[in-house]
Amino acid sequence: MDVLLIVFLIFDFGFEDTLSSWFEHKTTVFGLLIIALIGFNVARYIYTQKPPMKKMLKANVLILALTLISAAVVYLTGDELDRLYNTNLVIDTGLILYFFLRLTSLIRKLYAIYYNPTILFVGSFAITGFIGAFLLMLPNATTKGIDFADALFTSVSAVCVTGLVVLDTANDFTFMGKTVILCLIQLGGIGMLTFTSFFSFFFKQGSTFREGMNVGSFMDSENLQNVMRFAMRVVAFTLGIELAGAILIYSFVADIPTIENKIFFSVFHSISAFCNAGFSTFSAGLADPSIQEAYAFQWVIMHLIILGGLGYNIVFNFIRYVRDFVVNSIVNRRLHTPVRVLTLNSRIVITTTAILLTAGTIFFYCTESATTFSKETAFGKITSAAFTSVTTRTAGFNTFDFASLSMPAILFAIFLMWIGASPGSTGGGIKTSTFALATMNIFAIARGRENIEMRGRKINNQSVKRAFAIVCISLMVIGMGILMLLFFEKDFSLIQIAFEVFSAFSTVGLSLGITASLSIGSKYVIIIIMFLGRIGLLNLLIGMLKTMEAHSYEYPEENILIN
Repeated sequence: MDVLLIVFLIFDFGFEDTLSSWFEHKTTVFGLLIIALIGFNVARYIYTQKPPMKKMLKANVLILALTLISAAVVYLTGDELDRLYNTNLVIDTGLILYFFLRLTSLIRKLYAIYYNPTILFVGSFAITGFIGAFLLMLPNATTKGIDFADALFTSVSAVCVTGLVVLDTANDFTFMGKTVILCLIQLGGIGMLTFTSFFSFFFKQGSTFREGMNVGSFMDSENLQNVMRFAMRVVAFTLGIELAGAILIYSFVADIPTIENKIFFSVFHSISAFCNAGFSTFSAGLADPSIQEAYAFQWVIMHLIILGGLGYNIVFNFIRYVRDFVVNSIVNRRLHTPVRVLTLNSRIVITTTAILLTAGTIFFYCTESATTFSKETAFGKITSAAFTSVTTRTAGFNTFDFASLSMPAILFAIFLMWIGASPGSTGGGIKTSTFALATMNIFAIARGRENIEMRGRKINNQSVKRAFAIVCISLMVIGMGILMLLFFEKDFSLIQIAFEVFSAFSTVGLSLGITASLSIGSKYVIIIIMFLGRIGLLNLLIGMLKTMEAHSYEYPEENILIN
């Protein structure tokens, strides 16, 4: 029955309605399919003896029944002109929701069969990328058709929230294709496993210990007791921020006549910004003349990028700190909180982020105010400099052609792209905490200290070792990527190729204008680099090679000469 549902949904969304009779009979066909699915789930409920399975089947029947009743109400009471359209919209929404419930069940079965959080995390991105490529190759997704390489490139770029494009998102993809890209961005930003865990928890299907271990692993949560509740908070927070962002964006673009579907435009850019994806429904991105000087709109995008790039643990911890500070200072009239609410990790991430954003804004303002930003007002120059500093931190939006930047600005943009966002966020790069630990360790070694100490805390040496491993691996992957692209591409300069590879690895999506002209071999190299940058090669190696062997012996120590 699930296979039949998938076939019907693919046919409905993916193929052009050459016969109007299909649209007229779609309501009947899908109504019968829903009834069959209800009967199938009821039969399974009667014969199964497992309580978790019964909960899942109850949720399935509830969704299908509500879909059928809602569709019947809309059909019987709706306007004659739009009755079929609205009824089919209700049916499609209900069936897609049911499909996600079934997908949740499939993933939970994988937890029982195979336990390795890292491999499941990596596999979820890979499978989502291939499914997205298949959906983008459907006739209804594009205006002129698309080959597999371009479809896979676009899908991986979306699910890895990168933003590099080989086709014009505005003109080469239909509304259905843009919707697929938007869904891939959302799933890539939150994580497929987080999203399905949210469905599981929301519909009271319960959760197993293994599921909690998996979710806790890829969400960097140390508290396994409330990890499923944390996953639900993540999804709810994400959707809430994206909704607020969409409302603000709509209020700022409502008077721009060149934007046709303003609601979809607002939702698309809000999700793309919060997930640090960088996709836009304009051919020129945010450099389109209609919004290039919409500075209020750009500030909304900036705040969404920063929130998405901080990481959920950091945001939730900071919100708790502000709440406790307000309660203690206003309600209890105490100026300081009695305990350490803001963790050392949060302090490092927030401080590093603030320093990088401020330094980037000042740098770009000083280097480009007389050139790239010369035609803008004083406030416009500050906004453009701030936007450039923010967007190079894995977001990928552009309000101008980055090829017009001066060479110092391009090199500094590469540096910011390499650092990227924060751990546990929707962004990529080596992460702010990694850069901070590597920097602090240099000063600790120079001062002759064995450990990094900060605010009365000693930082774990494993974290320092991991930071340097990430730095080394990132440079190796980027170096190999540059070498491969230099082999495939003879017409581009080293700085263009380096910028492209850094952008792909850090899931930024900015380019100096060469992405669409890459050869097939280069496209596949960039696909691999985007994928490795999103999942983290070190995480993959740990998942594949880590052993839990306990040794009762210790080898003699020997020094290695360095410098």
